[in-house]
Amino acid sequence: MKLWLRKSLIILVSILTFGAVTPSHALWSENHELSKSQQRGSAPDEPSRNLPVETALQADTRLKKNQFIAMMTNEAERQSIMKFGPKISTVIEDEFREVILPNIEAAIEMTSSQFPEEALANLSMTEMPGGGTSEKIFHIFNAETNKDVIRFHVRRDKPPLEGYTFNFHYHTYHDDFQSHYTIGTIYWDKNTPPNWQSV
Repeated sequence: MKLWLRKSLIILVSILTFGAVTPSHALWSENHELSKSQQRGSAPDEPSRNLPVETALQADTRLKKNQFIAMMTNEAERQSIMKFGPKISTVIEDEFREVILPNIEAAIEMTSSQFPEEALANLSMTEMPGGGTSEKIFHIFNAETNKDVIRFHVRRDKPPLEGYTFNFHYHTYHDDFQSHYTIGTIYWDKNTPPNWQSV
């Protein structure tokens, strides 16, 4: 592949992905070796020509999935903080962002990988978390069928002789939302936590 074409492809992929996808180290080192060999006047080694290069279509698909994951994760964070309310949020917000949110993002990424890119446009998030003692944080559902795909919940637990904890988990449509997949747990206190969304 000609050097100018290769560099143009790398620039195109970088522009399309805005840093979401980075070309492999092998591709960069191949370009470096290619420029060195051209400076010396010799042809590059034949095996280095056969390295896979991500096509613009693959990069665009990956970008759309990454955008979907980022958008859903941002909305998940916003709705979670809304659900906690100021009384709970001031206590657990940092630990939530550090421990729980990355696991929510991983679950969203796992879910998005089960759908073709064009179907991601049909996935939406519920708009209001449950208050009071409700477990619901948010659900991701198919807007065409109005059926849930994945449900994110938080449950208050009080193991015997211990304080209260918040158990973050999710359920999926694969088993009709029966299985409980734990995301993480945050310790509250020995005292009963206030209701969700308490001011």
